[in-house]
Amino acid sequence: MSDPKAKVVIVGAGHAGGSAAAFLRQYGHEGPIVLIGEEPLLPYQRPPLSKAWLKGEADADSLALKPQEWYAEANVALRLQGVATSLNRGERTVSLASGEVISYDFLILATGARARELPIPGADLSGVLALRTAADAEGLKAALGEGKRLAVVGGGYVGLEAAASARALGAEATVIERESRVLARVACETLSTFFQDYHGARGVAFELNANVEAFEGTGGHVTGVRLKGGEVVACDAALVGVGAHPNVELAQDAGLECTGGIVVDLEARTSDPRVFAIGDVAHRPLPLYERQFRLESVPNALEQAKQAAAAIVGRAGPSPEVPWFWSDQYDLKLQIAGLPFDADSTIVRGDVAAARFAVFHLKGDLVQAVEAVNAPPEFMAGKQLIAKRTPVSKTRLADPAISMKEVAA
Repeated sequence: MSDPKAKVVIVGAGHAGGSAAAFLRQYGHEGPIVLIGEEPLLPYQRPPLSKAWLKGEADADSLALKPQEWYAEANVALRLQGVATSLNRGERTVSLASGEVISYDFLILATGARARELPIPGADLSGVLALRTAADAEGLKAALGEGKRLAVVGGGYVGLEAAASARALGAEATVIERESRVLARVACETLSTFFQDYHGARGVAFELNANVEAFEGTGGHVTGVRLKGGEVVACDAALVGVGAHPNVELAQDAGLECTGGIVVDLEARTSDPRVFAIGDVAHRPLPLYERQFRLESVPNALEQAKQAAAAIVGRAGPSPEVPWFWSDQYDLKLQIAGLPFDADSTIVRGDVAAARFAVFHLKGDLVQAVEAVNAPPEFMAGKQLIAKRTPVSKTRLADPAISMKEVAA
């Protein structure tokens, strides 16, 4: 089912939704496109929010996916600050909080995910922040600076990036993590230890095995994070980065299949053939790993935007890609390819002390994932090995004297 002249409505104007509109036009779609976004800004890049935006090196214009004039030239109708409240699949309409009802021939749900909140006393205090949007980043930037104190609840990538940015701006930073190590849910122990040591050497403090009991405040503003046991981490702002919930409510209320996200196929199509879901909200197939999973990354948003756009215009979809991610902290570039599903061994290649190394996760002699710190050859070759399912010699892989090109051959 495809129609190059159909009316396409996209709910969600983040990286996925904005890219879907662009790919539809790139692929020759001639029908009307309506792009609905809750924020007042044009679709923009989000990864720099925890880095360049906080340090004053980026703004909404520099991060925009497309300039304002592109939308008029491409005949993409914008509904910024538009909140979709319901979806009627029988009538093929989306209702907005403003009262407007928009009809569609095809619908793309790119509703993303929202920050997980902590249901504890003081969570509503001013200065208790999340970091998902430009407005969030602007609020956090205003709270940072020389002599300020930032408490980061959650030792994931966003929290560590924010801590690095805080230190660059002269603020103190304390990372509070309930597990015994940072990045416990998303990285191996070698990587966790390396990043914790690297941050620690640059003045970041850590509270591990720490459960947050409450936020304390004065005059309605946060002044500290109270841990179980009574210790209080003093702060001028507290960033909560403990994961995200996919925004599935619109789809769920409309009867679409949702399990850990909106369930889609390799065309990004939901259980309704006229409705697609892409980006952080989608629970999608991962053919390389023979399972479904929800991914939060820009490459995933772009891949699924291409899948949905191709299906709507009736062209062949893109070949399945290896999932990949990145994180910039200080002078470190972490690049991750693949996911360590079913891995039974790890190999560290390179020099951890010199901050130039890679950790390979293998299932037998097949590379499942690679975590590369300042090691682009290992990342690129690892990504190719994952995609081609090429068996490798563990001995050769562990030997940095043998080039990755030779290992892959």
